[in-house]
Amino acid sequence: MEVFNKYLYQVSSSVSQTVSQLSGVLPGNPVTREYESSAHIASAGPGLLWKIYKGTKRSTKQEASIFVFEKRQLEKWNKNDRELVLESLKHGVQQLTKIRHPQVLTVQHSLEESRDSLAFATEPIFSSLANILGETTNMPQPANMSDYKLFDVEIKYGLLQISEGLQFLHNDVKLLHKNICPESIVINSSGVWKIFGLDFCVHDTNPPNQAANFPFQEYSPTLPSVCQPNLNYFAPECILTQSHSTASDMFSLGMLVYTLHSPGKQCFSPVKDLHQCKSRVQQLKNLSVNKLQGIPDDLREFVKLLLNLTPEIRPDAHQFIKIPYFDDVGVKTLTYLDSLLQWDNLQKSQFYKGLPEALSKLPHRVKLQRVLACLVRDLGQPTMVPFILPSIFDISQDCSKEEFKSCVLPHLKPLMKIMEPIQILLIMLQRMELLLKLTPAEDVQQHVLPMLYRGLDSDSPQIHELCLSILPTFAGLLDHANVKNSLLPRIKKLCLNTSTLSVRVNCLLCVGKLLEHLDKWLVLDEVLPFLPQIPSREPAVLMGVLGIYKIAMNHKKLGISKEIMATRILPFLIPLCIENGLTLAQFGAITSLVKEMFQAVENEHRTKLEQLNSVKDEQKMLTSSMPTVTPSTKPMELGEAFSGLGLDNFTSANSNNNVAKVSPSSTTSSSMTLEQKQAMAKQQDTYKAFNNQIKIEPQKIPSPPKIQSKDLTSSLLDDFTANFGSQKNDNLKINSPNHNVNMNQVIASGPLNQTTNYNPFPQNITNFNQMMSPNNNPWATNHNSFARMQTSPQMSQNWSALDSLLPSNANITANKTPMNQMGSSQVPLMPSTGSNSTENNNNRLSKNDLLDFLK
Repeated sequence: MEVFNKYLYQVSSSVSQTVSQLSGVLPGNPVTREYESSAHIASAGPGLLWKIYKGTKRSTKQEASIFVFEKRQLEKWNKNDRELVLESLKHGVQQLTKIRHPQVLTVQHSLEESRDSLAFATEPIFSSLANILGETTNMPQPANMSDYKLFDVEIKYGLLQISEGLQFLHNDVKLLHKNICPESIVINSSGVWKIFGLDFCVHDTNPPNQAANFPFQEYSPTLPSVCQPNLNYFAPECILTQSHSTASDMFSLGMLVYTLHSPGKQCFSPVKDLHQCKSRVQQLKNLSVNKLQGIPDDLREFVKLLLNLTPEIRPDAHQFIKIPYFDDVGVKTLTYLDSLLQWDNLQKSQFYKGLPEALSKLPHRVKLQRVLACLVRDLGQPTMVPFILPSIFDISQDCSKEEFKSCVLPHLKPLMKIMEPIQILLIMLQRMELLLKLTPAEDVQQHVLPMLYRGLDSDSPQIHELCLSILPTFAGLLDHANVKNSLLPRIKKLCLNTSTLSVRVNCLLCVGKLLEHLDKWLVLDEVLPFLPQIPSREPAVLMGVLGIYKIAMNHKKLGISKEIMATRILPFLIPLCIENGLTLAQFGAITSLVKEMFQAVENEHRTKLEQLNSVKDEQKMLTSSMPTVTPSTKPMELGEAFSGLGLDNFTSANSNNNVAKVSPSSTTSSSMTLEQKQAMAKQQDTYKAFNNQIKIEPQKIPSPPKIQSKDLTSSLLDDFTANFGSQKNDNLKINSPNHNVNMNQVIASGPLNQTTNYNPFPQNITNFNQMMSPNNNPWATNHNSFARMQTSPQMSQNWSALDSLLPSNANITANKTPMNQMGSSQVPLMPSTGSNSTENNNNRLSKNDLLDFLK
């Protein structure tokens, strides 16, 4: 088989060269319209003039062989001889086209002639017998088939086929071949020997009921040798008596047998002309058995008869077929394979059952090239496939990966999709190890895996078990998508729904073997959650579940987190410990796993808590070691912020109803005079009287406007109005020497921006400082506090922004005192009444000024 593969490689290497040669020969030949040629593979015919190319039919893509004769080969003969050669070649192809027989080469496309060539198409050809025996004329170079050895069974069966072909030609067609020799025998791609080269054939001219009469044409030395039969295989009577018969073809067959078994693959006493041929006749008269030592014992005697000079002594084709030499197991096997088309399915099934035993006695090349070609013809019948598959797998055992891929796998791919009869899938699964060994990875993904998926979907428990036992061998070929979307869902469904315990256990075993090849998250999300759903508590099932948990827990690639063990697995495993059907060993296995998981949870969580506590301790130590930042100045309280502004009473009354806390006198009591303390006592009495008034609902009190620096004075007056003017107590009045004014009446009289004759200030108060004194204003704080706050370096601020709040009258503007100097100067804010009435009238505020001031 190695030589066969070597030859094919050499042939394929010359494809490009062959195509370039054909481009100059076949263009214009009508054969090229229907057939596409490729490699030059062999040569055949008289003088090996026909070049044989590998081809394909364009319409059906069916393989074929194209025989081509290039007319440029005629240049070595004269004009007359050229016409004779062409006529001889055409005659042989025309005669071949008319004959149909299994042992005669089949013509698919008749002879076509163009200006440069003759061509016709036949069934696929491997080589001619002459090429195998070492003749390389018109052969692709550097191909050399001298190392191609024919097995004994090939020679036996080949001779039997040629004999059957001659029997058909002699008895049925009434045709004399006249040129049986290696050049006229071709071997097709299936290893069958076929008769070719009918260039010199002669038909019987007598009627059917009379003895055969074949016209004789004398051998002419003047004609080209390719126009006459091969002298090495020429019968003696054709020279001695100028006659021939069917026995002449049998002599040629005997010489062919001698050539096949001779050490040098040469005929008996080779000749080149008629003189040498006549001298060989004398050698044949004295032919002894010693000269036939290379021929097998059971064939030697019959070969001597075939080479006898007397034609009548030679056995005919029918008699030669019956000799014991052909009673061989291999020959009978090949014969039965050829006749299968004539049998019914019952006879075929009986033969296929015994075929594996017979195959053991055949060479591998014969099985691959000859037997397989016969077997695949019946693969189209599903009922016959279970009988054929065992023989195909037996042939595959000795195949290389390349041979299996090219010769066997294409026939197996369609069978992988057949589900009925179920025996097909069963045989495939039983031989899965061999199938995986020889099948390429891409074909496993595309054809073998889907076959297993179909097996998991079937209804046969036996198929289920085989599929589950085989799937782990595919682990290295499975990708994530196939496992997640196709494989695991089928296994889970089968495990949950099957009623067969062995199938369920095999499902768990299959998953356990696949775990190490799966992704961690696929195991956590798909495998572990379905284990508690299994509706079975048999010990075998529990042990399968236990095995999956142990692998998932201990495998370095997978690993189960403490959360999953604590929340999912342990709550499921602990109740299993009290199952009554467990043996002591099974009980110990479960409890051991529970303890191991619990210990893992404890250790892991303890480590986590220790780490968290250490982090907290580090944070505490870091906080304690941080430097303390103490503010250089104490934040000022609200009461202190407004002290010295004459608002001490107001801020004290609104600071959470706690006079003692916010009263500025509490912080300066040691430096206050007696008059100041009396004023403070009056202030407290006023505050108490104010608190005894009826409380106003919070939602009815409008929110005080935001005090801005430019409107401070007006805001203070508005606060005064809000605190005192809105009270319902009629006893709270502003007294003046001329009249008494009720504040409720003032408020009820209308908005302050309307024109009114009311003057809210007492007439006996001539300036703002007098009005803000403790004697005239019981709610004001001591003005000395305001003065001190102004003079203190921390509280001194620029109040020049308030200057715009004073009346804008021209006369007043000229004499007004800036707000920054009000605290220290003795100039009154309000002009005092003097004896000069004119001056008094000029300095008095108008209504509009007062209303603007109040705003």
